[in-house]
Amino acid sequence: SSSSASPLYSPVSFCGIPVGAFQNKLPELSLDNMIAGQGASAGEEFRNSFVQEVHLKFLLTGLLSGLPLPPFAIRMCPPLTTKNIKQYEPILAVGTSNGSVLVFHLTSGLLHKELSIHSCEVKGIEWISLTGFISFATSTPNNLGLVRNELQLVDLPTGRSIAFRGERGNDEPAIEMIKVSHLKQYLAVVFKDKPLEIWDVRTCTLLREMSKFPIATALEWSPSHNLKSLRKKQLAAREAMARQTVAPDTEVSSVESSVISLLQEAESKSELSQNISAREHFVFTGADGQVYHLTVEGNSVKDSARIPPDGSMGSITCIAWKGDILVLGDVDGNLNFWDLKARVSRGIPTHRSWVKKIRFAPGKGNQKLLAMYNDGAEIWDSKEVQMVSSLRSGRNVNFRILDVDWCTSDKVVLASDDGCIRVLDLSMKPSCFRMDEQDLIEPVWCPYLLVPRASLGLKAFLLHQPWDEKYSLDIMDIDYPENENIKNLLQEQLNSLSNDIKKLLLDPDFTLLQRCLLVSRLYGDESELHFWTIAAHYLHSLCQEKAAKAGTAVLQEQLVNPLDICYDILCENSYFQKFQLERVNLQEVKRSTYDHTRKCADQLLLLGQTDRAVQLLLETSSENAHYYCDSLKACLVTTVTSSGPSQSTIKLVATNMIANGKLAEGVQLLCLIDKAADACRYLQTYGEWNRAAWLAKVRLSSEECADVLRRWVDHLCSPQVNQKSKAILVLLSLGCFTKVAEMLHSMRYFDRAALFVEACLKYGAFEVNDDTNILFLKSSLLAKISLKLLGFKEGAVLFASKAGETGKELLSELKQPKEEVTQE
Repeated sequence: SSSSASPLYSPVSFCGIPVGAFQNKLPELSLDNMIAGQGASAGEEFRNSFVQEVHLKFLLTGLLSGLPLPPFAIRMCPPLTTKNIKQYEPILAVGTSNGSVLVFHLTSGLLHKELSIHSCEVKGIEWISLTGFISFATSTPNNLGLVRNELQLVDLPTGRSIAFRGERGNDEPAIEMIKVSHLKQYLAVVFKDKPLEIWDVRTCTLLREMSKFPIATALEWSPSHNLKSLRKKQLAAREAMARQTVAPDTEVSSVESSVISLLQEAESKSELSQNISAREHFVFTGADGQVYHLTVEGNSVKDSARIPPDGSMGSITCIAWKGDILVLGDVDGNLNFWDLKARVSRGIPTHRSWVKKIRFAPGKGNQKLLAMYNDGAEIWDSKEVQMVSSLRSGRNVNFRILDVDWCTSDKVVLASDDGCIRVLDLSMKPSCFRMDEQDLIEPVWCPYLLVPRASLGLKAFLLHQPWDEKYSLDIMDIDYPENENIKNLLQEQLNSLSNDIKKLLLDPDFTLLQRCLLVSRLYGDESELHFWTIAAHYLHSLCQEKAAKAGTAVLQEQLVNPLDICYDILCENSYFQKFQLERVNLQEVKRSTYDHTRKCADQLLLLGQTDRAVQLLLETSSENAHYYCDSLKACLVTTVTSSGPSQSTIKLVATNMIANGKLAEGVQLLCLIDKAADACRYLQTYGEWNRAAWLAKVRLSSEECADVLRRWVDHLCSPQVNQKSKAILVLLSLGCFTKVAEMLHSMRYFDRAALFVEACLKYGAFEVNDDTNILFLKSSLLAKISLKLLGFKEGAVLFASKAGETGKELLSELKQPKEEVTQE
């Protein structure tokens, strides 16, 4: 920032201290601080300096897209294998109701791509590779129950999409599901009231419309195929060809073996690029529950076997197949586990109504099964045929599940009607995501990712500079006896700071108070943030008060840059009084009921605004039950005098009212006769400490107010209450800096105490005498010990040198060779 900066965007203060035109500063996160003149009670100066009207605008600097409104259809990309480990990215495709498909990167949690593909709600997605998928959407039915089906083949890197079924799709029964074969060669399209279709994914051609078969209610592809045997046959044929071309059988040379090995390598890498059409199988069920087993090879689809329906099952709704285990789910909530190798089946009634979807977990030998119902989901172990975990809407969760899938072999992903997508472990309980497992797009400042010792060490490194009048953000520049991994993690955190913050931390003009406040913000330490904000404000006010020659100049300075009103009772008295008057005036404008009016009148009486309070009391309607009392109170307020007899009477009445439980009314009467100090004592006696502090701030002189607040501090420090942190903030507002340092020391906040004492000495808040020297020496010594434990030798030496005679012994210990210190 410079002197030519816009007057609108010129912070009055940074980190609690007013800044000059050329001083480095970082705009704070509050609009009140970012806009010059805001919070200033003497706003005339601001208006006179800049007569031109200012229009505030919000500028869009970034956009983080979230999920649209449900419903969702989700599908995880193909699982991680040894073959795709270099190309694999854990991405999830989410189909939405507006026809777009959102692709999320699950380890970063960020939106990878948003593709506008369909013109109606996306119903399902199937991946055909790590970089491509097929999605389908259906429009709302017409009068005949027919819809427009959209089936799109999408290439993820380019975003290119083509209509998979060409011109087909208008005015036909809705697509119920699509299923891609295990080798991603074939696609089965299942319709609501129409025979299923088998398509070749590689050529986008229709292989067969299964018109001779009943309408499918469920379908699944077999994981078995003959690709390996086809490759062996092709390799054997090529080897024989190579032997004939290279040399006669009697002259087998090294050339032959090398050619054969090259052919084998090429064959292993070719995968399906040679247009090998492997034979694959699928099963589907009709409305009567009969299971049909069919084979697809090349352009032919053959009927292999038919299995009669199981009488214990209802209409089959979904099928899952992995290895030798085939699982069927029906409309009645039954799961039927078929062991194809042992030729046995076992039916399990789940009593969960319609089984909407079942999927096996990825991974060789992993037989976990995810089942989705109308009212939740379950995970089953198909080997043991027993349930692992369960999730039920209305019982252990308050959302309804819309879709499910496996994202890894031990984690599931759920889409729910509250607009969220959740990743859960096998227990299916709400869980937090480990930040150190997250694949971050760029380095993120978060010291809490470090181990506690390293995090505290990083804080000490930022706070206690300079070690030798030199500022640095390189952890390697100092003697820090930690292992290289910890040092590298600390350096990564330092490097992740923004350039603006780095510039501030390296600025020699950046004061100690500002540094402490900035570090507390970086660490998100609320206690330190409040402490250093109030300390910086009142230490700077004290410094300017000493420098000012006239009292009016001090008042004007305090008004121009008051403490933020969010600190309420800790603000300066004059600013607090002004704010309370503005507040009650605002409430008065908004009043609409008698109770509201009465509260405003009571508040005005406490603030000493008797004329306006009388006007409000006289507004009471004659039909109101309080009309007589309010009229008498208006007369009393108007006629009250400062004569001795009347004051004695009113005080006696007020005392009797307080003794008989009418505390608020008694306090009002005492304020009428300017006995606010007595009113505060009564409030404190009856435990109304906050109300007493408020009244003291608005009605008493500075000295009397300080007495009331000191009694409050004693109360906060009592063993029964034990709110010493709050007491410290009150003492800061009173300017009792020595007492604050002593309390910090007694609370064992040695680092904060040492830094605070040092700041007070720089601002002249302490008189340099034996007591303050002892306090500083103690704090420095204990802060040194703390730094030594964290491994910061330079910081420990710095504080030991400030600890006078007491620190000499420890200083000599620190200067011993490193080996001796390590031995100790």
